[in-house]
Amino acid sequence: MKWYLKVLRQYADFSGRARRKEYWMFVLFNIIFCVAAVVLDNIAGLTISEAIPYGVFYSLYALAVLIPSLAALVRRLHDVGKGGGWIFIFLIPLIGGIWLLVLMCLDSEPGSNRFGQSPK
Repeated sequence: MKWYLKVLRQYADFSGRARRKEYWMFVLFNIIFCVAAVVLDNIAGLTISEAIPYGVFYSLYALAVLIPSLAALVRRLHDVGKGGGWIFIFLIPLIGGIWLLVLMCLDSEPGSNRFGQSPK
């Protein structure tokens, strides 16, 4: 949980580096909270339609963590030595998403790089 809160405290900080653990723990808790928001939407009957299982709670949560999620992703790319522009690689159908996942799973560059000191 401390990694999730760390990302939220660095709300719009797109500089620096983020360890693999920091990024993936944030993703884990983000998924848990998204599922909880969808369940709350369904229990409260606030879904958009029968075919779409999410509604107000999920939409507000997703909007609230959009910027911190992007910032954590960019800091993680910095940690593997890539610039923030690499985030757009996901726009390449199929291969782009897989390549971005591979980059997120790579180990940190040892020592310092152009984005700062290693957080390890």
